[in-house]
Amino acid sequence: MSHTTTGEPARRASGATVPVLAFAGIVVAVMQTLLVPVIKDLPRLLDTSPSNATWVLTSTLLSGAVATPIMGRLGDLFGKRRMLIASLAVMVVGALVSAVTDALLPMIVGRTLQGFAMGAIPLGIGLMRDMLPRERLGSAMALMSSSIGVGGGLALPAAALVAQHADWHVLFYGAAGLGVLAIALTLLVVPESPLRAKGSFDLPGALGLSAGLVLFLLPITKGSDWGWSSPTTLGLFAAAAVVLLLWGLMELRVAAPLVDLRTTARREVLLTNLASIMVGVSFYVISLVLPQLLQLPSQTGYGLGQSMVVAGLCVAPLGLTMMFTAPVYARLSARYGPRTTLIVGLLVIAVGYAGGLGLMNAAWQTVVTSVLIGAGIGLAYSSLPALIIGAVPASETGAANGLNTLMRSIGTSVSSAVIGMVLANTANDVGGVAVPTMHGFRVSFLIATGAVAIGLALAFFLPRRTPATTTQLRASSEEDANLARAEQALAGEEPTGFRGRVLTADGTPVARAKVTLIDRHGRQAGATLSGGDGGYALAVPAAGPYVLAARAPGHGPLAHAATHTGDRPVDLDLSLPGETVPA
Repeated sequence: MSHTTTGEPARRASGATVPVLAFAGIVVAVMQTLLVPVIKDLPRLLDTSPSNATWVLTSTLLSGAVATPIMGRLGDLFGKRRMLIASLAVMVVGALVSAVTDALLPMIVGRTLQGFAMGAIPLGIGLMRDMLPRERLGSAMALMSSSIGVGGGLALPAAALVAQHADWHVLFYGAAGLGVLAIALTLLVVPESPLRAKGSFDLPGALGLSAGLVLFLLPITKGSDWGWSSPTTLGLFAAAAVVLLLWGLMELRVAAPLVDLRTTARREVLLTNLASIMVGVSFYVISLVLPQLLQLPSQTGYGLGQSMVVAGLCVAPLGLTMMFTAPVYARLSARYGPRTTLIVGLLVIAVGYAGGLGLMNAAWQTVVTSVLIGAGIGLAYSSLPALIIGAVPASETGAANGLNTLMRSIGTSVSSAVIGMVLANTANDVGGVAVPTMHGFRVSFLIATGAVAIGLALAFFLPRRTPATTTQLRASSEEDANLARAEQALAGEEPTGFRGRVLTADGTPVARAKVTLIDRHGRQAGATLSGGDGGYALAVPAAGPYVLAARAPGHGPLAHAATHTGDRPVDLDLSLPGETVPA
């Protein structure tokens, strides 16, 4: 898929752009853990049953999952800054709706609106990719990606403090205030990206994906209440499989799909998204386990007997450490690449959980565990957008990162369901109250360690060197990026594809000519610029017929049809203007 510009002069990103975008991401992430300190009191506060009260949390999760890829695509089409502000505005409205009600249904409506703001994080990453110079992009994307965990970690002690000393509705007023501040700062500081994707919004695709995600995530989040083998749970899973399959078939036939499944199926994109699910699983386990362990009475023999606020403070280093790992990630990634940094992050998470199995006897030990796991998750989360951006065209940045953020959300949803079931099945009944056991906590940590092991296996199968990743992180413009990609491809670092030189009619090499690869569906499959000697190289995603279009200032355009068998490079020189000459 190609992209164009708005034709308007682009404002340069100021030094405050990255902090403002990261602040917006943190504000959005706060919505996910805002009510954690009052979860057990929600049935009483809303005068409803415990099963109904869980919808207050489930609604935010579902709307966030639906909104993330949709807002990413809308940002690619109509402006990422514009959609970022729209996401934050919807969140503010939702927070105000929740702030003025004690009834279940309006509260669910408000929480649903708050979840729509999750699309702000991939939009922020897309803005950074479009505007920032090469030397700032790595650490900036790392900070934005980590804002999901930073906001969630920092919200716990703050929300606990408010809930313990003020009316619980103050939580929503505070969230609305943060949202308004984020909107104001974005309007003042963040410029709009001039890049736009060509095409139209795929409304049927959006509806199909939304239906499939709701059908899939609903039984995951409510399976413990309904029963995992109940007809409702199994029926929804089956319906989700059918809807998502039909949606996928439809997306493959659409000229401008919501999600380009062919791009998503590339090895580096697919493996990165699967690894993201595992990172999401491991992140949520510690958020579920440590607060409960810290607040359990010491009379249980293993509970640490801490207040709600102290428990939040002990877990807060999880988010703080994630924030401080962004510059560390930038240095590691610049030297070793995001694949290696992802592997290092997963190894640190594994060490944190393995050590945490024996560090549950004092509050300070939980702080050590939080720091270790936070550092690992910070490195892992920071690596994900770089891997995704390096594997997709610039015009698909928002949608691709939206899908990746969705994968993390699916991981946290699965984690919540599985760990909730483990803790419930291993709990002791004390006077009619289910009390989690140390055995349940340790089994939960082992599950997280297993998820990390799967993530590591996936990460090791990622390409050792992804030229597009290196290009996107080191190049300050698309033209420089394409030129660097061509140079790497000519050096033999690209998969098999088309290669050759762009020449004038008299055989003179043409430097910085744009060569575009178009597949049989009429979609852009790749683009590059010719090097100083006129050389170009383009990898092909699959064997088949293609059109190579070449254009350079002062020369007429050229379009040439060629077929690639997929087994070896095809040498093809392109003459401007005129016909193709054999290499």
